[in-house]
Amino acid sequence: MSSAQETISGKGGVRLDRNGLEMLTHQECLGLLARSSVGRVGVSMGALPAILPVNFAMLGDDIVFRTGTGMKLAAAVTNTIVAFEADEFDYDRYTGWSVMVVGIATEVLAAADLAAARKLELDPWASGVEQTRFIRIGTERVSGRRLVPSTEQPHGDGAKPRFLSTMSQDGEHGRS
Repeated sequence: MSSAQETISGKGGVRLDRNGLEMLTHQECLGLLARSSVGRVGVSMGALPAILPVNFAMLGDDIVFRTGTGMKLAAAVTNTIVAFEADEFDYDRYTGWSVMVVGIATEVLAAADLAAARKLELDPWASGVEQTRFIRIGTERVSGRRLVPSTEQPHGDGAKPRFLSTMSQDGEHGRS
């Protein structure tokens, strides 16, 4: 286990990473994704990373979003491994969570799957863009962290929240 993945025991059996962030289970991660609607897809473009925002929904345990022609579709039709991330933060309360998925992007083509994807009501947010294709990302490899509020820092003092520095120390979620 690398130092980025070390766990320590928290109160009540909660697993904490070395930065004091709660490590979420696979099911907790899927539950948070199901309550969210905006995330980011990470693809490789000419061997360089590109992060693209998408609105999404869950189809079973898989992430589904709509797209038109471009990098996201190109990644899906070649069954490329992509990264997907969704998060939510409350800057006033110093709380939040982040879930990362690494999976294979595929285009939804089977008639039954397409019918189910259409029922998700994933309307394009970008106007004037033809987004008729559905992309699915499997969630076999999922990790997540939840910010455990610090009792050390008073709220509203104008200081940088503790989690803004701990979230970026190693840049890695680890694996669950």
